[in-house]
Amino acid sequence: MSSVAAPLGPRHGDGVAVGYELLHAQVTRAQGVFSPRAVHVQYGIDYIAANLDTPVTTLHYPSERDFVRELQTGGYTHVGISFNLSTSHRMRRMSQLVRRHAPDATIVLGGYGTIQPDEELAKHGDVWCRGEGVAFMRDLLGEPVKMPPFNHPLSVSTLKVMGLPFSQTGLVFGGLGCVNGCDFCTTSHYFHRRHIKLLPTGRDVFEVLQAYRELDPDMEFTVLDEDFLLDRRRAMELRELVMAHEMRLDLFVFASVRALSMYTPQELVEIGVGGVWVGYEGTRAGYKKQQGRPIDELFADLRRHGILILASMIVGLDYQTPEIVRAELDGLLALRPTLSQFLIYGPTPGTPLGDRIEAEGRWRPDLRDDPERRWRLSDGFTCLVTHPHMAPEEIEALQRWCYTEDYRRLGPAILRSVETWQTGYEHLKGSPIPAFSRRAEYLARKGAVGAALIPIARALAPSAEVRRDLGDLNRRLRAIAPLGVRAKVALLGAASFPAAAIAAMARKLDVNQDPRPVRSDWASADHPPVVTLARPEVTQAVSGGEAA
Repeated sequence: MSSVAAPLGPRHGDGVAVGYELLHAQVTRAQGVFSPRAVHVQYGIDYIAANLDTPVTTLHYPSERDFVRELQTGGYTHVGISFNLSTSHRMRRMSQLVRRHAPDATIVLGGYGTIQPDEELAKHGDVWCRGEGVAFMRDLLGEPVKMPPFNHPLSVSTLKVMGLPFSQTGLVFGGLGCVNGCDFCTTSHYFHRRHIKLLPTGRDVFEVLQAYRELDPDMEFTVLDEDFLLDRRRAMELRELVMAHEMRLDLFVFASVRALSMYTPQELVEIGVGGVWVGYEGTRAGYKKQQGRPIDELFADLRRHGILILASMIVGLDYQTPEIVRAELDGLLALRPTLSQFLIYGPTPGTPLGDRIEAEGRWRPDLRDDPERRWRLSDGFTCLVTHPHMAPEEIEALQRWCYTEDYRRLGPAILRSVETWQTGYEHLKGSPIPAFSRRAEYLARKGAVGAALIPIARALAPSAEVRRDLGDLNRRLRAIAPLGVRAKVALLGAASFPAAAIAAMARKLDVNQDPRPVRSDWASADHPPVVTLARPEVTQAVSGGEAA
């Protein structure tokens, strides 16, 4: 099983944000050398491989030469290709290579790209998986049915800032799909508005976290589950275990306003939530997931407890005009999110929005009769439709303006993180609540390390306002930092200037901008580590409707 072949991204003729890095290409794209870098592999193929009895080899971002060499030497009966809608053209090229170099192999297509019509997929593959891949592949290979919790591979990514390692993140695969059913959301409608719990219980999640901490006690975590906190029963079971073991966790989770409103800030800290990705979308969007606490109160509470916020806003909703977009951006930035994402309202096959645009005949005229080009441009940065109030190029320009303004007004996200950590420390220090005191100590350490970037951030600040805010933050940090820590921070700060210059030059010269290919043989003894979770006699694999 393989990802699409490298090199990949706009430098190589692909969509604007199609590549290996979410933060750098999609969230902090306007932040230059301050944009954090972290490579994201195709987690799904490793996850499936860890749950098959059949020997499997996985390839992440191989070159075409690597891919052909594997085809010629592997003797494979099946070749799986994981792709999304905007990398369909890459999948087609790899399918051709399989037909040429391993003509007897069955081509299995998987990933969100399989939302294309069957007649299109049949041109390039023999079978295709829509939905949860472990059950599909086990059935295809004649293996017995297996139910969640599945074996969980341990996948670690390194976050770098200006080319320097900043933190290690363990990926926790909590579930697939989403019950919220927003009209644009492929994730929700690909799984028919069901939530498939890969880790059904809080204990399952806890055991995976413990396994990661054995690799690195300071490991941070991202929980991949579209609205993780909506299942309050699972989250509160995790909280009880975390509290019983007096653990200090740092979990970044996807959570809606609706779900976050089900918890007190103390409960979130006791669970170990250190960051949330939440949909701000638009003030008149009217999605059910936006219901709950007033968003200004919610964001203020999260920041006060040192919890980072990545807020996503949509540009190009039908009711929006340029004036409305600007007003909604003003409202969002007034809430001071740690990070911001701005994507264009885009229709994809199988979503209600995609069906509506098709029924209304609202495709952009040059794309109306060219579905393959529409798929390739489904990257969140291209307007594919005719809008009631704005031209496509106007929507795309507004999106670029949103990213630029976010950076100009609030500065680098990495320093906004430091400010949130410092705010949390100041609020939680000295608390008699054990989880609060543990988090305050942790936030102070995190803030001290991040403070090393303040000198260069002030030197390269995008505005006088940001430069002033960074000066204020520096004074707050120096007020609590011991002399020895100040000296260390000063030393790291001096090193950040050459590091930034090297990182900027590497980007300009296109040096080391693509990840090295990763090959794993899951039949050998040295495959990536895997957590084997205990399975109850009866497990409900799929749950839908409201939260437990």
